[in-house]
Amino acid sequence: MSGTDKIGWSRQQMADRLAREFQDGWIVNLGVGIPTLCSNTDIGGREITYHAENGVIGYGPVLPEGQEDLHLVNAGGQNVSLNPGAAVVHHADSFGIIRSGRIDVTVMGAYEVACNGDFANWKVAGAKGGGIGGAMDLAACARRVYIILEHNTRSGAPRLVERCALPVTARGVVTLVATNLGLFEPLGEGFRLRELAPGVTLEAARAATGAALLAS
Repeated sequence: MSGTDKIGWSRQQMADRLAREFQDGWIVNLGVGIPTLCSNTDIGGREITYHAENGVIGYGPVLPEGQEDLHLVNAGGQNVSLNPGAAVVHHADSFGIIRSGRIDVTVMGAYEVACNGDFANWKVAGAKGGGIGGAMDLAACARRVYIILEHNTRSGAPRLVERCALPVTARGVVTLVATNLGLFEPLGEGFRLRELAPGVTLEAARAATGAALLAS
């Protein structure tokens, strides 16, 4: 399977599926990239406070062109709405929320996730990609770490692996991973399959994964 195959969930569907794991009352940090799409998800009657590193606390969906406030952005630079009770705080105060352990879950993108819960999302020297940002603070201080990423690279290499080949951002912290192929849990000896995306077979998911994949 190549990284360009269009099967399974779209990026918004990946975010929707992971957002369904959020519990009522949680403070949820959303990182740059696919994670920002979680704020677009209809989560019913649950009250979720979305936190952005740049200091926007309690924001809502990304706004379409023509409806946006150009001065109000999330950590990814997207124009977002504010929910009732939202606040815009200093960058230092935003990191104070992170470092004091008040984030129930952080959702981040990554280049690789290992089955022991390690993940790598650093910018690699000489390659395009995001910088470290607040990932180390979030990985160390958030109560849970969820990752969203495409299951394979554009060349078809697996991103869910036995051990990370890239510099590790944090070790043993990832508890849940959403990809275009499904929902997975790092177990140490492999990944446990929680759910397959529509149209994806267990055999296809195993073939696309660089570690043991254990069906629940």
